[in-house]
Amino acid sequence: MTAMNLAVTPGPVPTRTMALAVVGGLACALAIGKALPVAMDTVSGVLAPLCAAAAESSPLDKVEPIGSYALPNVPGKRVTIVRVVYGPGGFSRPHRHAGSVTAYITKGEIRSQLGGGPVETFSVGQSFFEPPGSTHLVSANASSTEPAELVAVFVADEGAQLTTLLE
Repeated sequence: MTAMNLAVTPGPVPTRTMALAVVGGLACALAIGKALPVAMDTVSGVLAPLCAAAAESSPLDKVEPIGSYALPNVPGKRVTIVRVVYGPGGFSRPHRHAGSVTAYITKGEIRSQLGGGPVETFSVGQSFFEPPGSTHLVSANASSTEPAELVAVFVADEGAQLTTLLE
């Protein structure tokens, strides 16, 4: 199963098309960010709940804020971009996110499992999508010797807690 089969669209979407869509989304978010500057304290406040979740993952793992921008054409919504770095053998506890999340693998391989779906492994250049309210049961570095990274793009309500850890 490919990452594209997780989306609610008829038939698979080519990996290249999805990668271009993710890159285009990032470019748009960055352009909006330059057009509508956001104070760093606002960005920190928006990202704090997400970054706090990183403290409850494995050692050597971190979530680095890239940017957070209000969407002027969608009142009440915000796009937030983060880099998730997993050290060798790193992982996140089961969790869910507010809004929609698209993840793009930039280094290594990431194992992921949503809800009752299969555990899948994604490599550099691949992406996966998490619909709002999905339970992310497995999010981990597939390697016990090399680091792995992904860039996650969230689209959620303004002020939403982006990550909620599950018990």
